[in-house]
Amino acid sequence: MESTPSNDSMQGLTEAWQEYYRKSAFSAPAHPAARDFLERDVRETLLRWIPPDASVLDIGCGTGDLLAALPNKVRVGLAPAPEVAEEARRRHPELTIEAGGLRGLPAERKFDAVICNRWCHSVNDIRALLVDMRERLSTGGRLYLIAYNVLWELPTRLAEIAGFKLPAPTSNWLSDSDFENLFQIAGLESVRFDDRLLLPAEVPGLGPLINRYLGKLPGCQRLSMYRIYALRKREVLPLPRKVRVSVIVPTRNEAGNVQAAIDRTPVLGAGTELIFVEGGSTDGTWEAIEKALAVYRGPLELRAYRQQGKGKGDAVRLGFSKATGDVLMILDADLTVPPEELPVFYDVIARGLGDYVQGTRLVYPMDPGAMRFFNKLGNIAFSQLFTYLLQQRIKDTLCGTKVLWRRDYERIAAGRSLFGDFDPFGDFDLIFGAAKLNLKIVEVPVRYRERVYGETNISRWKHGWLLLKMSAVAARKLRYV
Repeated sequence: MESTPSNDSMQGLTEAWQEYYRKSAFSAPAHPAARDFLERDVRETLLRWIPPDASVLDIGCGTGDLLAALPNKVRVGLAPAPEVAEEARRRHPELTIEAGGLRGLPAERKFDAVICNRWCHSVNDIRALLVDMRERLSTGGRLYLIAYNVLWELPTRLAEIAGFKLPAPTSNWLSDSDFENLFQIAGLESVRFDDRLLLPAEVPGLGPLINRYLGKLPGCQRLSMYRIYALRKREVLPLPRKVRVSVIVPTRNEAGNVQAAIDRTPVLGAGTELIFVEGGSTDGTWEAIEKALAVYRGPLELRAYRQQGKGKGDAVRLGFSKATGDVLMILDADLTVPPEELPVFYDVIARGLGDYVQGTRLVYPMDPGAMRFFNKLGNIAFSQLFTYLLQQRIKDTLCGTKVLWRRDYERIAAGRSLFGDFDPFGDFDLIFGAAKLNLKIVEVPVRYRERVYGETNISRWKHGWLLLKMSAVAARKLRYV
């Protein structure tokens, strides 16, 4: 962005707002239960959303209680007044707390996670605040913006009159569309959001049911008290950067497709390695791979490994562990998604259009016989379910062509235990992990071709039941929390 805020957006507060934050730091409302309930929910949500190895900056950190609850090693807070910063340092000497705004930090200081906890309601210029925060994001960093629902303006005022909340000066109350417009002009885009707290109070037995389940239903979620956004920089490179690529080909009973995979895979970026992972074939696939590698003299770097475990997911993990590229790709050995499509996936990820890119077979017409009728119905149903559960558009959950940065895969692998290890496909291991890390998921429409060799390894009924179990995991770990 070319424009620069005219003033330090942390200091762009009226005297009334500065006094409000001083009072908030040193006095509690007459009835603090509702405030404590809200702060606990915000804290628990950020604990799930922010990776534990991220460096964190909290804008308008108050007395630092939220920042202190995070396990991260690097935690920096900006307090709205010197007295508040002093109190935060007294309470939490392990934190780095400064008084003032973003402009007071060294220009080169960047963070993996920037928290803006309802601060947007008090500043004079929200766009300027967003621009300042965007410039503090490191490569791949996320801005976690928390904002009250505009529908809660009247209940909030009533709570102030009743003495349940400290009266606040005139506030910014923005609609969702207002925020989306501000994100766009500030060079940000929403990766994920969650509407929270339909009932912002502790009601034994009833509160968890309403907030965790009823509050997530379409329509009801629009009435929730606040929304948390995960935002990323919206920077698209005019030309893709040149990086190395590793293409992993899980291969089982695909002897007739080995040579075609080699011949048809293009060289991408600064160089491409093609890695076959063979999984106990009975049709001579391993021998076909050995023969092809022995005579190959082309521009690709070829390698092959024999799988010791079972399932495509295990094969993908083995291939990724052996890969040396900056970008990791999966290409199914049946070649129903043509290798010639891979440059499109490379362009999308290398230009920054997405963090996690996968194909979708459900946009263009398919070859006759490419996908059985009930398989297609199942894919459509699961796409709707996963779009709802992950809060990102997922049209085709089982397309085998998937692309992501190595650095992000390593983070996904480190957090794999959260979802368990029962996914034989490997697709949901990556999709769930990408959603958990708030990666921007982008789909590329592909022409799905009919097999020319071999038979599918997918059992529609057995694996359909497994997909339902995976959906339950996603609901429990990502949506209904």
